Amino acid sequence: MARNRTNPDRMGVADKVKALAETIELADGRADAELVAEARNVVGHTDKRLAFSGDITVVALAGATGSGKSSTFNALSGTQLAVPGVTRPTTSKAMAAYWGSEVPNDLLDWLEVPTRHVVTGGDAALDGLVLLDLPDHDSTERAHRDEVDRLVQLVDMFIWVVDPQKYADAALHDRYLKPLAQHAEVMMVVLNQADRLPEGQLEPTLRDLRALLDSEGLEKAQLCAISAMTGMGVPELRGQLATAIQNKQMAAKRLEGDVVQVARKLSEDIGHADPDEVSKGREAQLNKALGEAAGVGVVSEAVLKATRRRGTLATGWPAITWIKRFKPDPLRRLHLDAVKINKKQELEPARVQRTGVNRKGISFNGVQQARVDSAVRAVADEAAVGLPRSWQDAVRDASRRDEKLLPDELDRAIATTDLAMDRGTGWWKIFQVLQWLLITCVVVGLGWLGLRMALIYFGVMDLSLGPTWYGIPIPTWLVAGGVAAGVLLALVSRVFVEFAAKRKASRATHVLEKSIGQVSRERIINPINGELRRYEQARDKIARAR
Repeated sequence: MARNRTNPDRMGVADKVKALAETIELADGRADAELVAEARNVVGHTDKRLAFSGDITVVALAGATGSGKSSTFNALSGTQLAVPGVTRPTTSKAMAAYWGSEVPNDLLDWLEVPTRHVVTGGDAALDGLVLLDLPDHDSTERAHRDEVDRLVQLVDMFIWVVDPQKYADAALHDRYLKPLAQHAEVMMVVLNQADRLPEGQLEPTLRDLRALLDSEGLEKAQLCAISAMTGMGVPELRGQLATAIQNKQMAAKRLEGDVVQVARKLSEDIGHADPDEVSKGREAQLNKALGEAAGVGVVSEAVLKATRRRGTLATGWPAITWIKRFKPDPLRRLHLDAVKINKKQELEPARVQRTGVNRKGISFNGVQQARVDSAVRAVADEAAVGLPRSWQDAVRDASRRDEKLLPDELDRAIATTDLAMDRGTGWWKIFQVLQWLLITCVVVGLGWLGLRMALIYFGVMDLSLGPTWYGIPIPTWLVAGGVAAGVLLALVSRVFVEFAAKRKASRATHVLEKSIGQVSRERIINPINGELRRYEQARDKIARAR
């Protein structure tokens, strides 16, 4: 199978076909299904035709019953290969005549033309021509009409043979000529039986036919008059064929016409919108809704309360704060205690990572689900503005593609976010040491006082309370001062703990929202933006195929 990839026109067609094929892949499931199927067929047959030599031009002779199509075939080939049918169509399968040394069997096999002949001793200017005699396009046999329809989609050039009585036949113009207007450059209309026209009627008839063709968008189609019976105009027709064949661009022009025609239709379906990616504002609204559903507020409040509790236990007056140990830790109740994000690989598998947020009552349904659905829909609707309906649906589908994964993904995002509960607590140790020093003073003072009272009680001796300060015994100073200083220190530390708790809660809100945003971007925003980029690629590629 000979290949020709050096012809600039064929290379240009190949580039358009590539762009069309890429568009099909991008638009599949989004653009009109029938258009996509039509485009896929065009790509398929264009690729196959380009695989054959560009030195061969396939020309189809087509016409109605009695138009003299087969006689024209014989006149052009200088043979009697075609059997003319007068009252009924006799050509059930196309027949090929080839000018050259060897019949291009691979090409004719692809065209499914079984009857083949080599024209010997013919015009060398026609070398490379494959002339097909098609069945009558108005045949009463369905198989004959189907054969014409099939080959009309595959050949490089058309010669439509008409006669003076039926050249304006609506069946020919509506079924073939108008739909093939895109291929006018590779089309010839031959008025046969010109010898039967009364004297002086040929020119008016040609002008009328020319005007009819022009009105149908066939301005570039060639028009000539012949008589296959007398030979009038046949040499000129053969010369026009030779010029077209020697130009070796008919196949490329025909294929380009096919590609451009379907590309224009597909381009109209795709449209020319210029969508923007999801805006930051809309993304923020989505993240807020997701954060509320995932329980960011609940976790931040738990961080605030847990920091207060832990800070109070560490820095408060030990004689009182021990009671708080019996109250549950808010973060532990949510199963969010001591998460180490820096060691993600040491976490349990994602399918078993669960927080207690949802079990606390913030379930991903009801009002929260409605807010999430509304936010997702708003993001998709804004992103899809201006797109064709099918692409709008694709954007919405992309936004909901991972909706079943969202609850688990959000819960895992909460569970794996480092809340930094063990950071910024170094100062607690200082207060804790001071508190224990003070409680030690109290214990020593109480012990001192207790010992004296015991000795007095048992009558052992009347011990002095020892040294005094400002007339007050040291043990009393130890007890009273220790208690007062401890309580005061606890009050001071409470101020710092409250400040730290609010700061840590604020930071927790920030890092949790960031984690939620990552899930949002991965599961919702990126799929939407990906669909928008897919549309832009399809729009740009189909423009190159036109």
